[in-house]
Amino acid sequence: MSGQIVAFHEVLDMVESLPEDQQEYLVDIVRRRLNEHGRQMIAERIKEAREEYARGEVKTGSVDELMRELLE
Repeated sequence: MSGQIVAFHEVLDMVESLPEDQQEYLVDIVRRRLNEHGRQMIAERIKEAREEYARGEVKTGSVDELMRELLE
């Protein structure tokens, strides 16, 4: 199956053909991978924000000042 595109319904059919304990294990693996991906995305955004801050591309101020600027 490597290099092939599998239709979503085919994947579901394959998963349904697994024993229940393997289905639960697969769901756990997918959930963990999604969580890890989310953590990696957050870490990347933090790194970008720190780089922007270091370059002086970040504005500071109060919420009221930010809202006034957005409304201008």
